[in-house]
Amino acid sequence: MADITSAQNPMIRRLKSLADKKARDSAGLMLVEGEVMIREALACGLSLSEMIYEEGAEGRYAELASLVQAAGGRAFSVPRALIESVAGTRTPQGVCASFRMPRRRSPEGDLPDRLVALNGVQDPGNVGTIWRTADAAGFGGLLMDGACADPFSPKVQRAAMGSGFRLPVFEAADMGETLHRLRGTGYAVVVSCLDGEPFYQTNLPRGRVVLVVGSEAHGVSDSVKAQADLRLKLPMRGGAESLNAAVAAGIMMYEMTKFLE
Repeated sequence: MADITSAQNPMIRRLKSLADKKARDSAGLMLVEGEVMIREALACGLSLSEMIYEEGAEGRYAELASLVQAAGGRAFSVPRALIESVAGTRTPQGVCASFRMPRRRSPEGDLPDRLVALNGVQDPGNVGTIWRTADAAGFGGLLMDGACADPFSPKVQRAAMGSGFRLPVFEAADMGETLHRLRGTGYAVVVSCLDGEPFYQTNLPRGRVVLVVGSEAHGVSDSVKAQADLRLKLPMRGGAESLNAAVAAGIMMYEMTKFLE
C-alpha cells in the first residue's frame, strides 16, 4: 500500500505548489523530476527535502530512496495519479523530489572568465538549452536579468538536464549597467544581434568575454547594445530571417571554444 494516498496531504500540496515561482521563492525549493535528474542533483551536492515515487515500483527505486534518506531527505510511495498531479509533464516519470534551490549570485567580485548573458530570454526551453550548452562548451556561468524566465522553474531545469545544478546563475538588476562594470574589469562584451557584423568574418576575443543573447521577440535592449565591444550576426544563407535564440547561442559558444583548447 502507498505511504501517501490523498491529494490533500500537506506534502503533496507543497510539491504541487512548486510549479509557481512565488511558492518556489518563498520555500526556497524547486521540483526535480525523474531518476536521472534526481541523481544528478544529489551528485552536485544539492540538499534534498522530499521525494515521492510511484506505488508498486519500490524495487526499482529502493536504491534511490536509500540515497535520499542518507542525504537527510524523506521518500514516500504514492499512487500514479499523485505523481501526475505534481509533475509538470504529460507523461511523467515515476519519481520527483524537492531540492533546495542553488543560491543566485551577485555579479560582484570574482566571476568566471566566460559568461553567457541572457537579456530578456523568456522561453524556458531556450534558457535551459543555453544553460546546458554553456556547460558543455566550457563557459563558467549564466548572467541573467529579471526579464528572463525563472531559472529554477521545472521547464527550465528539464531543458538544462542537470547543468542547472552545476553552472551558477548571476543576477543582474540592470544588464546594461552590469556589462559596463564588467567591461571595466577587462571583459569583452560580444552581443548577438541582427544588425551586427558578420560573425565568421570577425576576430573573436580570446580573453575574458561575455556573450549576450537577447529576447526571442525583441533582441537585446538598447542599453545592452551600447555596451558591446562586438556586435555580431550569424549568416542567413537561406530564407529564414533569424535563428532560435538557443541555437544561435550554441553556435557562437562553440566557435568561441576554439580559444579554450
